[in-house]
Amino acid sequence: MNNRRRYETTLIAVLCLMFGFVFFDRNAMSYLGPYVREELGLSFEQLGTLASGLSFAWAIAGLLIGYFSDRTGKRKSILLATVIIFSLCSAISGVASSFAVLLASRMLMGLAEGGILPVSQSLIALEVDEKRRGLSMGVMQNLGSNLIGSAIAPLVLIALAESYGWRTAFYIAAVPGLICTFLIWKYVREPQQEEIQRATASAPPAERMTVLQMLGYRNMWLCILMSCFMVAWMVLGWVYLPNVYKEMLHLSSGTSSVLMSMLGVSAAVFAFIVPGLSDKLGRRPVMIVFTAIGVIYPLAALHFTGSPVVLGTLIFIGWSASGVFPLFMATVPSETIPAKYVATSLGLVMGIGEVVGGTTSPWLAGKLSDHYGLQASMYMALTCAIVATLFALFLKETAPVKAGARPLAAAPARG
Repeated sequence: MNNRRRYETTLIAVLCLMFGFVFFDRNAMSYLGPYVREELGLSFEQLGTLASGLSFAWAIAGLLIGYFSDRTGKRKSILLATVIIFSLCSAISGVASSFAVLLASRMLMGLAEGGILPVSQSLIALEVDEKRRGLSMGVMQNLGSNLIGSAIAPLVLIALAESYGWRTAFYIAAVPGLICTFLIWKYVREPQQEEIQRATASAPPAERMTVLQMLGYRNMWLCILMSCFMVAWMVLGWVYLPNVYKEMLHLSSGTSSVLMSMLGVSAAVFAFIVPGLSDKLGRRPVMIVFTAIGVIYPLAALHFTGSPVVLGTLIFIGWSASGVFPLFMATVPSETIPAKYVATSLGLVMGIGEVVGGTTSPWLAGKLSDHYGLQASMYMALTCAIVATLFALFLKETAPVKAGARPLAAAPARG
C-alpha cells in the first residue's frame, strides 16, 4: 500500500470514528427521551421541539461553516474546535432541569456539530481517488454514525439510564468525542494544493460560483428536495420509534433498545452496500430502489403485530434506505459542483434538508401525535420515503462508471 492510499484509509477511519461519536451525542436524546419526558413532564410536542431545535442549529452551522471552510481552506482546525464544543454540550444536557435549558443545550450542540459533515466530506472529495469516492463517502458518513450512534448507543445509553439515570448517560456520552480531538490533531492534515488541483481538474470548471449558480444544476435542487424528505424520514424514526415501541407496541425497554440498535446495524451494513453499488451501477438507479425500500420501517411499526424478531428484521431492511444519505448529501453534489466548492454545496444540501425536514417534521409529528396518536409520526415517515423516491427518478447520472471522468458539464438545470 503506497503512502497516498495509506493516508486515504487513515483519513476515512478517523473521520468515520469521529462522526460516529457525533451521532452518539446527537441521538442520545432520542434514546433517553422516554426517561427525560417522564422526569421533566414533557409533551410529545416538546420532545419533537428538542429534535427540531438541534436540527435547525445543525442546518445553520452546516451552511455557514461549510462556506467558511471553502473560503479559508481551513478544515482540520475547524474539526478540532467543533468536536470539543459538541462533546461539552452533551454534558450540559445532563444538568438541564427544565425544557428551556435542555433546548438551549441541544441547539448549542447543533451549532457545533453542523459543520462537521460538509467539512469532513470535503476532505474525502479532495483526498480520495474518484473511483472510490462513493464508497469512501458512504463509509465516512454512515458506518461510524450508525454503528456507534445508532447500534451501540441505544444499548449503552438505555442501560446507563436504567441503572444510573439519564443524566449520567449524557455525561458519559461526552467523553469519546474528546478522545477524537487527539486523533484528528495527530492523523488528519490540511489538503495540499496538489490535492485541490487534482480534485478540481476532474470536476466541472468554474472560476467562482455563487449559491444561486449551484442551484442552477438540476441535481443540486433535486438533492436538496430529497434531503428535506429523507432527513425527516430519518429523524422521525430516531425520535418516535422508541415511544412507538413503548406506548403503542408495549415492548420492554430491553426489547426496545435492541430494536433501536437494529437501525444502526442496518445503516452500518448498507453504508458499504448502497454507495458501493452506486459506484458500479450508477447513482440514480440505486437511489431510486433504496429510497423506495424506506417505506418498510413505518409500515412495520404501524401494522406488524408478530414476533419482535420479525419486526426487527423488517426494521433492518427498511432502514437500508439510510444508505442513500451520503449519495444525495455528498457524492452527487461533489460530482456536480467543482471540488473546491464542495463544502459549500454539501452544507447547502444538508442545511436546507435539516431546516425543512429535520426542524419541522419532529415538531409537527409531535403536535399531531398529541392530538391523533403516535401513529401520525409513522404515517409522516411513510409519506417522506414515497416523495423522496419520486424526486430520485429525475436525477441525472453522475457516477464516473456511467458518465465518464467528467460527470457533468458546467451547465445549469436544463442540462
